[in-house]
Amino acid sequence: MRMSQLMNQTLREAPAGAEVEGHRLLLRAGFVRQQAAGIFSYLHLGYRTLQKLAAIMRQEIDALGGQEMLMPLVHPAAVWQESKRWYEIDDEMGRFQDKNGRDMVLALSHEEIVTDLARREIQSYRQLPRLVYHIQLKWRDDPRPRAGLIRAREFTMLDSYTLDADDAGLDKQYWAHYEAYFRIYGRCALPVIAVESDVGMMGGTLAHEYMYLTPIGEDTLLLCAACEYKANRQIATFRKTAVPDEPILPVEKVATPEAKTIEALAQFLGVPKSKTAKAVFMTATVKEGQAKSEKLIFAIVRGDMELNETKLANGVRAQALRPSTEDEIRAVGAVPGYASPIGISGIMVVVDDAAASAPNLVAGANEAGYHLKNVNHGRDYTADIITDIAAATAGDACPHCGEPMTAVRGVEVGNIFKLGTRYTETMGATYLDEQGVARPIIMGSYGVGVTRVLACLAEHHHDEQGLIWPITIAPYQVHLVMLRGGEETAVTLYHQLQQAGVEVLFDDRDESPGVKFNDADLIGLPIRLTVSGRSLQNGGVECKLRRAADRTIIPLADTIPQVQAIIAGLTEEVIE
Repeated sequence: MRMSQLMNQTLREAPAGAEVEGHRLLLRAGFVRQQAAGIFSYLHLGYRTLQKLAAIMRQEIDALGGQEMLMPLVHPAAVWQESKRWYEIDDEMGRFQDKNGRDMVLALSHEEIVTDLARREIQSYRQLPRLVYHIQLKWRDDPRPRAGLIRAREFTMLDSYTLDADDAGLDKQYWAHYEAYFRIYGRCALPVIAVESDVGMMGGTLAHEYMYLTPIGEDTLLLCAACEYKANRQIATFRKTAVPDEPILPVEKVATPEAKTIEALAQFLGVPKSKTAKAVFMTATVKEGQAKSEKLIFAIVRGDMELNETKLANGVRAQALRPSTEDEIRAVGAVPGYASPIGISGIMVVVDDAAASAPNLVAGANEAGYHLKNVNHGRDYTADIITDIAAATAGDACPHCGEPMTAVRGVEVGNIFKLGTRYTETMGATYLDEQGVARPIIMGSYGVGVTRVLACLAEHHHDEQGLIWPITIAPYQVHLVMLRGGEETAVTLYHQLQQAGVEVLFDDRDESPGVKFNDADLIGLPIRLTVSGRSLQNGGVECKLRRAADRTIIPLADTIPQVQAIIAGLTEEVIE
């Protein structure tokens, strides 16, 4: 490709609003252009990199026995209504009506479509197992798109789906994908870790997320260096330090003026925060049949811990949670800042297991300026649900080995789910077993965010001058720069490289050397070849790796084989 014909231009500065460096460089280098919030066009260089990424994914899933297919972007709402997710997913789902008034959905995932295909195509156990996949656009109407492609509304994903007759088959395919996804990221030169995660709106019994660790990530991960426990904070557990046993004491009302926070309360009473009960009011959106309603939740954790909203949502089966308003809190007889579960009715009380077992806690008195000492679960109030709703934090003890954990930030670039019969039972996708008995097909779902991987690669592989693409996913392998005195030789070399199968971006523009070299660094192709009068006088073609400072002169006659050898060596580095 000649740069004189390329439909993009490099930018000296990124457009206003570009938040992270990788995205700024993708914009400046002409890989992407923003069309609207969270919506992008991928120009020639960006699209070629996406194609490289997709090719690696195809190879790895094909190696597992995958059958590539293509499912629609637009779905009839009926299948989403069958699975019940039509009623469970809120504003993120793109809904519209066609000209005949039929409800339609813009795909945010394809579990319903795969299940619909399975119930039509699979009849017998002899047709299982199966593995199908596609690479397709998705739409999620995220209210807060940010960081460019990392949190976009329209994006591309690899979706792989497995269909099995039993749990053993699902287990085999799940862990095969687990390893294959590491190979995919490895071949793309993106370092990731896999962590246990919440199944979320997908449902199922087990899930892992693949995380690129970076300070710009929105997910917090808890890691243990001693035993390699890794989990998203949404589901991470930890060993909770028990409060020492002591005799149960009578409830005592005490004045606590201006002690509306746990810190202020503990300091005023001279007690550790672990001897207090933290009250958190959340309003949950719950579904009863096909109707949605809001329910006030009174959550209690020990004062030395924080509430984990994902755990709470899972515990009460809420579709969404939001902080309750003061009016909502007062409506049930509680006093904000001094709330107590004692004497409250008409509200669901959810207590963390560590708080439920702790004796003689300080809790609110439902009266401004007062608290109650020696509040005990079971004697003074009763929870509707006792479960783990506490958030793990850095320094907490690992649930497996007890060593302190660290907290890091990460971007999710892929996920895998054991869906089980979550969709097939609901939608009637069954097969006949060897005895002729109808049984639900067992499913797994596995996704890689293709465009998000592109964003993370740009974030990981760059320096102050621009992008530095790994050879396996670079839009072109060689950036050929033509300067004065080398015009005829450069054109000839361009054609020779193409004939040898080398991917070349040829800078044949009428620009100064400084502009051309700056653009080469910005675009970040792995190998730069410069042909000029000076290089020819010095014996041939100047060769420089983007990642290195050294430059060498290659004899013109040896250019093709030496470039091929460099490409092979760079490729081998990534594979290893």
